[in-house]
Amino acid sequence: MIVGATGPTSPAVAALAAAGAVAVQPIGAVEQHGPHLPVTTDAEIAEALAGGAVQKLRGSVPTWLLPVLSYGLSPEHLGRPGTVSLSTSTLLSVCLDLGRSVAASGVGTLIFVNAHGGNPDLLRVVARDIHADCGVRTYVVHAPELALPRDLVERMPEPALDVHAGFYETSVMLALDAAAVDLPAAAPDGLAVAESLAGLSHVSLFGGIGLPWHTDDLSESGVIGDPSGASAEWGRAALEAQTTALAEAIGELARFEYPR
Repeated sequence: MIVGATGPTSPAVAALAAAGAVAVQPIGAVEQHGPHLPVTTDAEIAEALAGGAVQKLRGSVPTWLLPVLSYGLSPEHLGRPGTVSLSTSTLLSVCLDLGRSVAASGVGTLIFVNAHGGNPDLLRVVARDIHADCGVRTYVVHAPELALPRDLVERMPEPALDVHAGFYETSVMLALDAAAVDLPAAAPDGLAVAESLAGLSHVSLFGGIGLPWHTDDLSESGVIGDPSGASAEWGRAALEAQTTALAEAIGELARFEYPR
């Protein structure tokens, strides 16, 4: 099953479960992405990555591709038009219910494929809760952590600060739906934070000691990065590299067994 395809029938899900299927849940967000990208950017990227990986696994790993969970945890963007955020408690409950439903369908493994920076911490917590609650082994793949080839990274203007609506997301959306991108409105913003972080050894936007930032702390336009030079060609290459890596990761997780 691929992105945009109709979901399977109930008997088809039962057959997948009997074959030891892995449930794949893409999750993103609905939030402002500067003046040039659609508010559904994260959800569309998550769906494209998950669907592309499942397509690559066809015939080798039984997978149940769930419909994309578009809403996420986006309090850092609230107040910007178009942002729709679930609360922490609501998203935790939704994900736990999702895990219980997967278990009730007879599927023992669930993989969240996430493309929104505000979701990973919550997803990693709820993954443990799902496993404890209903026995489903649950894993989280955060899309920005899927490696890109060096030559693609070298073409990015500000890879270390490509946080939101920057080169990566703009290029990938150009590859997925160029008509949805207002490219003339794309401009760099939010880069001045590099000066504030310069010389700090332990604190960063992300990482071990991450800053609990709000978009308004960093950017006037909502962009945190530099979309200059973004292209559909780069986006297609990035999607191909990351869907391949994701397919490999899903295959590894499907085969993994704890020693006891």
